[in-house]
Amino acid sequence: MDNNRIGVIGIVIEDRNVAPKVNGILSEYGEIIIGRMGIPYHHKEVSVISLIVDGNTDTIGALTGKLGAIHNVNVKSALTKSK
Repeated sequence: MDNNRIGVIGIVIEDRNVAPKVNGILSEYGEIIIGRMGIPYHHKEVSVISLIVDGNTDTIGALTGKLGAIHNVNVKSALTKSK
């Protein structure tokens, strides 16, 4: 049985200096990322990244936890319900 869930993760980066850390973590979890869009919003001095993911809750939770632990990075996620 497939325990994977489809979801979206929103990431707001308030300090561009942490972008390399964020990108390193995203590369580490690249196998569950099926889509990514990143927008630098220079007027507000933030960057916004949206991810579409397909993975189990443990892996998605590890990804969001590592991202959320970075100072000046805010993360929210929404996943499909389990069956």
